[in-house]
Amino acid sequence: MADDGTERTVVKTYIPKYQKEEWQAHADELDMSQSEFVRSMVQAGRRGFEMNPVEDHSGGSNPGGNDLETRVLESLAREDNMSWDELVERLAGNFEDRLDEVLNELQAKNRVQYSGRHGGYVLVGGVDGDE
Repeated sequence: MADDGTERTVVKTYIPKYQKEEWQAHADELDMSQSEFVRSMVQAGRRGFEMNPVEDHSGGSNPGGNDLETRVLESLAREDNMSWDELVERLAGNFEDRLDEVLNELQAKNRVQYSGRHGGYVLVGGVDGDE
């Protein structure tokens, strides 16, 4: 059977016990399995991040003319049907590429650096570049 991109695979992460308990409680409230909850939250976190703010051209209740509801409707109008993952991919755009570019620029300006000791990226100086 050919892999059409929907084959399931395992992803593991290690989190503090209290966080797992919070996630499980929230998943229970939403009547979701913990796996589905984590997958949904990760996908939701990847969706809609815009590095450049959208200019407001609408003047109505849809500032920027590009809210999530509009983007979902426009995406579905282009296809006969779309899976959850296809919608997420369409709506997430190229956020990871843009984040990588911004982090590289900030590192080149010595505003951010990667610190293995601190477990990730750290701010150098203040938000405005002040020490």
